[in-house]
Amino acid sequence: MTATTGPTIEVASLTKVFRRSVTAVKDLSFTVSPGRVTGFLGPNGSGKTTTLRCLLGLVRPTDGQALVDGRPYRDLPNPTGMVGAALEASGFHPGRTARNHLRVVAAAAGLPASRADEVLEAVGLTDAGRRRLVEYSLGMRQRLALATALLGDPGALILDEPANGLDPEGIAWLRSYLRARAAAGGTVLVSSHALSEMQQTVDDVVIINKGELVQAGTLSSLSTGERVVLRSPDEARLLPLLLREGSGVEADSRPDGSILVTGLSAAEVGHLAFSGGCELHELSTESDALERIFLDLTRGDA
Repeated sequence: MTATTGPTIEVASLTKVFRRSVTAVKDLSFTVSPGRVTGFLGPNGSGKTTTLRCLLGLVRPTDGQALVDGRPYRDLPNPTGMVGAALEASGFHPGRTARNHLRVVAAAAGLPASRADEVLEAVGLTDAGRRRLVEYSLGMRQRLALATALLGDPGALILDEPANGLDPEGIAWLRSYLRARAAAGGTVLVSSHALSEMQQTVDDVVIINKGELVQAGTLSSLSTGERVVLRSPDEARLLPLLLREGSGVEADSRPDGSILVTGLSAAEVGHLAFSGGCELHELSTESDALERIFLDLTRGDA
């Protein structure tokens, strides 16, 4: 695993228009820093894949730039040593073994054949390395795609839906691997729809919708803090007491019978219930979930 500082990835005023009428990405700007795992999130059709393809030189931007270490991908002196990418777990010849696939890619990149066995071990495919790819499950193909991206021991990883098809053990492994990669100084950019998993994996978040930036920053900065959850048989009397505390207070009933309160602390809710003679069966707090934040920011357009 690389121990050197990875490159900074910069998207600056990026715009991509297809066929002069379909704007996939519009004036998009964000930065991905080394030593961090950055989640790249957005609804289907939001422009995530187009942005990643611009970063990798597979799509030419209409305007703006997508840079790795201050240069377009095509100008990198050692692209396989700078960036490893896995945009989809397909494109493998079904008759080849995983080991042969990796050896072919390594030879094309001017890398030693020994790297094939090293990356197979890194992604947990050593025992399956001599099996033909037609026998691979989706999860195994995902691991092979990651192995291919790792051949040059790159400083940056760009991955599109890498957890798709992985079982719970594989997802936990991937999370641990990506975090270790960042901790060693690498740059990690991950596009995913698995929001609960992203919440456990990423340091930073970039959220886009309809090709435009919605929010970018640390995961913690997106949170509005803890919210209060309560249950009470005196809900009809308690809710007016809570709502009278100010315009910033909201109390919503949830399908499970609990009430979600924002704008008040648990201590304040407890005091109001006690003062009003309202019985409480539950009083707890929960942190903002990335899924809720995402849906709020994208107005549910998932």
